Amino acid sequence: MRAIVSSALAVVALAMLASPAGAGYCGAARYSGVVQCSHDCCCHTVMKTVRCKVYEQKQIQCTRTVYDRVCEDKTINCTKMVPVQCQKEVCYTVCKPVWETKTSCYTVCKPVWETKTCCYTVCKPVWETKTRCYTVCKPVWETKTRCETYHVAVKVPYTKKIMVQSGNWQTQQYEVARPTCTKTVREPGCLVWDPCKCCCVYQPGPCKTLCCQGPPIKCCKRVWVPCCIEKEIQCCKTVCEPRTRTCCYKVCHMVPEQRTCEYKVCHMVPEQRSRTCCYKVCHMVPEQRTCEYKVCHMVPEQRTCEYKVCHMVPEQRTCEYKVCHMVPEKRTKTVCYTVCKPVCEQRTVKCYKCVPRQECYTKTVCCPKWICKQVPVCCHCEPSCGCAEPSCGCDAPSCGCN
Repeated sequence: MRAIVSSALAVVALAMLASPAGAGYCGAARYSGVVQCSHDCCCHTVMKTVRCKVYEQKQIQCTRTVYDRVCEDKTINCTKMVPVQCQKEVCYTVCKPVWETKTSCYTVCKPVWETKTCCYTVCKPVWETKTRCYTVCKPVWETKTRCETYHVAVKVPYTKKIMVQSGNWQTQQYEVARPTCTKTVREPGCLVWDPCKCCCVYQPGPCKTLCCQGPPIKCCKRVWVPCCIEKEIQCCKTVCEPRTRTCCYKVCHMVPEQRTCEYKVCHMVPEQRSRTCCYKVCHMVPEQRTCEYKVCHMVPEQRTCEYKVCHMVPEQRTCEYKVCHMVPEKRTKTVCYTVCKPVCEQRTVKCYKCVPRQECYTKTVCCPKWICKQVPVCCHCEPSCGCAEPSCGCDAPSCGCN
């Protein structure tokens, strides 16, 4: 039974191969590759020419503006404060002490001794405090002011415009070609009659390597775009400014002043005194005796006792004392002081400026290019029309895809 079926299939295959119209293959026998066909549909691969865009790198010459920083010397005028030593004569007054000798008369009591026989009078010294006025010169300090002019260096701010090198970042898009990859594709096979098996055997097609490349990749990068802008900066310069200040100094002048001093004067005051003198008196007391005795009777006799009495006699005396009085005297002294004198001078400073220049550089860009290449396309055909898709690329007359 199996042999009978095999023989029938072989006969059908030979009949199909011998048919000039090739309807079993939908006209695909005219192409190099033939796929097996079932009783429902057939599939075959054809080479179709397509246009694709590829990117190739190209070197181009571009020009850009580059700013060089150039240093140059600049001479400016400036003012410098130089200290100068000056001298001036200053008059002042001092009080010079002058001693003067004066004479003062006073009265003292001189003791004189006198011998008396009776009551006597003595002078008792009594001290009495007296006040004497005299004039002295008292130094008085007075504060005076005077105005002096001096110069100070004052910093004055001002605004200056300069060119500053700046820029901004810009986003640029560029495309990067994808790497080319290779893949192996087996071509459709065909049915080959096998005499040993007495049947049609499917024989796969040969393998071939295809090069394929995907669409390019879009990338972004940030590029620094330089530019030069004008900017205002705050500067400061030194200016010599005159100012006035008030100086205080002291002057001494003598002012008369009344003073009082106390001194003691001794004068003698008469005073009555008594002095008792002791002496012996002998009186007789009657005594009864039985012997003979002599009787003595006293005869009164006048005697004198001498004592000394001191009485004070006024006497004129003179004493000398010195009195100091201040005499104003004019004097002159030399005073040194320092003032700042402005001196103009020239100074060389370094200034920087930006000088533009054109610079050439090489830039690599990706340029699109259209190429044509053969791409294998698999077509599916139905038995009714012989083609599965209108876009299969089949140009058979019997196919209605065209």
